[in-house]
Amino acid sequence: MIQGFDPRTGQPTGLELPETDRAGVDAAVAAALEAGRAWRGAPAEERARVLEAVADALTARAEELWPLADRETALGEVRLRGEIGRSAGQFRFFAQVIRDGGYAEAIIDHADTSLTPPKPDVRRMLRPLPGVVGVFAASNFPFAFSVAGGDVASALAAGCPVVVKAHPGHPGTSELTASVIRSALPSADLLGLVQGMESGAWLVQHPSVSAVGFTGSVPGGKAIQALIDERPEPIPFFGELGSVNPVVVLPSARREGLAQGFAASLTLGSGQFCTNPGLVFAPEDVVKEFAEAVSASTGTPMLSSRIRDGYTSGVERLSSLTLLATGQAGEGAWAVEPRLFTTDLDSFAAQLPAVAEECFGPSSIVVTYRDVSDLPGVLARLEGSLTATVHATDPAEAAPLVEVLARTAGRLVWNGWPTGVAVTWAMHHGGPWPSATTTFTSVGATAIARWLAPTAYQDWPAELLPQELQDSNPLGVPQRVDGVLSR
Repeated sequence: MIQGFDPRTGQPTGLELPETDRAGVDAAVAAALEAGRAWRGAPAEERARVLEAVADALTARAEELWPLADRETALGEVRLRGEIGRSAGQFRFFAQVIRDGGYAEAIIDHADTSLTPPKPDVRRMLRPLPGVVGVFAASNFPFAFSVAGGDVASALAAGCPVVVKAHPGHPGTSELTASVIRSALPSADLLGLVQGMESGAWLVQHPSVSAVGFTGSVPGGKAIQALIDERPEPIPFFGELGSVNPVVVLPSARREGLAQGFAASLTLGSGQFCTNPGLVFAPEDVVKEFAEAVSASTGTPMLSSRIRDGYTSGVERLSSLTLLATGQAGEGAWAVEPRLFTTDLDSFAAQLPAVAEECFGPSSIVVTYRDVSDLPGVLARLEGSLTATVHATDPAEAAPLVEVLARTAGRLVWNGWPTGVAVTWAMHHGGPWPSATTTFTSVGATAIARWLAPTAYQDWPAELLPQELQDSNPLGVPQRVDGVLSR
């Protein structure tokens, strides 16, 4: 049985759900596959209206959703209401994306018989993957990166049915969220849900699953990849994994509010954000302010005893560094103390790569440096991250760091903090390994590309072409015709 726990008390919530057996996984995938046949062929406008209906359903049921999620995560009403709103916003956003039509990347190259050899008529577009998309719900976002998350919203928008493996940290929330979303779908089978550790392995290896999305730890991602490698037929794996999100404070940085902003970002959600600033490079004269800000901070309960234990192990691994500051643990059985460690640049470089491994939770390292020119060589040795941040007022001062940071992270932040990922057309939430397994994004408009594959039609009859590739362009989508982009 799957049992929910209250992070505030460490005690069971009283909710018990059966684990999904292999037959249950097979049934969920088979039902999703059958429901997906009609969904895959549904016009974009029809799918867009359904996505908007899902958003409306999530908003309408918020009063049921957030209290249950709070019992299982202790994230609080304000955070959880905001997350429900974000989830609803993602579904509405992807309705816009598919109405626009640009996601399909329609390309038309007309025939030219004057060439030697003659050029055929070739038309290409992205179409939904065959089969079912498997999604693993994240621990730290019970709505926005779970059953109502961006992976599910973008896959449904692409035209793919989905089966989600619920996270054991919020099993009841997952069940309720799935029922809310299903109430707005043309077929409830378009969204399957399975519970239990073994169900995830069976889902990944099911022959009808054509791609997998995952947000979680590096070990978890490696385990899923190993399961995929055992399949007779390989499938793409889109994982968002570990990230330390380096922050570089340059001498010209504005100091007012800098330390407080760092501490707020570090401790947000008890540091359980994939974009948590776990590594800071700063001049020696800012260290005291950072230490004071962290000392004044208070932790909150972590989402599970396992995550709490992982954080404890992480800070023990950093014991060779100088402990600069410790915040208050706060209330809750699984509450932890924020920690800030420090070391100098040479000592840090000597301990790479181990010293820069992610410590998931409210812990960070301040690495002090004396000269900006010493930074590029060390930054180049960092493993990939989702974000890299620069605090400065002089762009010329930061210029030598731009190229190395662009190779290190998928999103570069200027005078801000990395926590918080806006759902926009241009957003990229990914980065070099180990922050992600591919170059794709899991947030933003182009997240839909993960669940699409190209098909080219050569000398195909006009009446059999998808509407997106017809010369008349009845849908009004962007088309690249003989090399020229138009609508």
